[in-house]
Amino acid sequence: MPKALLLINTEVGAEEEVLNAIRNVEGVTNASLVYGIYDLFVEIEADSVDKLKDIITSNIRKLPKVRSTITMIVVSSVTKK
Repeated sequence: MPKALLLINTEVGAEEEVLNAIRNVEGVTNASLVYGIYDLFVEIEADSVDKLKDIITSNIRKLPKVRSTITMIVVSSVTKK
């Protein structure tokens, strides 16, 4: 299943508002408020890369108060238990 990692910058003071909106987006498996250059770290899974792109462009990037995003498509991963 294709997966993407997304780093998001929000408008100042809008971090919690955007986090709450992202929790309701289809395909989001994890969303975290973080400190540093970016405000949010989001993990997304979908049935196809095209669906991933659609979720990111139509459902996340267009959210009010999202200023910018960095998208990383996962090529390979290891889950440590």
